[in-house]
Amino acid sequence: MSKKVVVLSTSIRPNSNSDILADEFARGAKDSGNEVEKVSLVGKELNFCRGCLACQKTGKCIIQDDAIEIAEKVKNADVVVFATPVYYYAMSGQMKTLIDRMNCLFSADYKFREAYLIASAADTDKPALDGTIKEVEGWVACFPKVKLKDIIYGVGLEASGEAKNKSKLLKQTYNMGKTV
Repeated sequence: MSKKVVVLSTSIRPNSNSDILADEFARGAKDSGNEVEKVSLVGKELNFCRGCLACQKTGKCIIQDDAIEIAEKVKNADVVVFATPVYYYAMSGQMKTLIDRMNCLFSADYKFREAYLIASAADTDKPALDGTIKEVEGWVACFPKVKLKDIIYGVGLEASGEAKNKSKLLKQTYNMGKTV
């Protein structure tokens, strides 16, 4: 059965490794017959959550920027994929801001049931991604119908575009997309 997949690429670095891996995941998911939309945060306006909780009453954020449209896409997807660079052992600030702004989904009738994480880091050790994983697990825990299905550990990727030369990692990411 075909699924609606939203891939959120949260790096704003040109030729970023997490974006390259997001493309591979999306390609695998498309090749399996799924409807895939990649949403890049490049050029998007995302303001910080104000903590007003108006979204809990209205289902929509009061801040008028690109986060509203992105949250709606996530709400109506079957699968959400987060792709992020890891800075200082945590997800990118853009991804954290987006996650905070998707607070409006907490009380919504959301459709997504599966989440995936693609994380890239210059550090060569997988534990460098633990903080990012914990943060994503925290978001998933707020949605009782959702499961974090799998994680791509893109470690040892320092230079921009370096992921293009990691055939094993690209294949792993593509294959994970195919399993959606």
